[in-house]
Amino acid sequence: MQEPDADGLADSLVSGGFRFTRVPTAGGFLREGNTTFIIGVDDDRIGDLLGIVRRNATTRMQIVSPGQTIQDSGDAPLPFPVEVQVGGATMFMFDVDRVEQI
Repeated sequence: MQEPDADGLADSLVSGGFRFTRVPTAGGFLREGNTTFIIGVDDDRIGDLLGIVRRNATTRMQIVSPGQTIQDSGDAPLPFPVEVQVGGATMFMFDVDRVEQI
């Protein structure tokens, strides 16, 4: 998710009793700061987790200024301002056979 939304999500996760690892990342469409959350959760709490993420991963419109480059433009600078939708979150879910806390 985008960095501006990360603090709100982290606070909500703590309030919801979720433990997580937070990793600052970069890149994406606008090459701006992102945050990756690694969260282990039991199957019966997945719905709670999804609800928290949906409430905190907001989308909004942003103007990309001339001179900036975007990933899908072949790194060519934009000749004029472009409005794009940013925000939200991408989630990957997979089953884990074994967890050990050492």
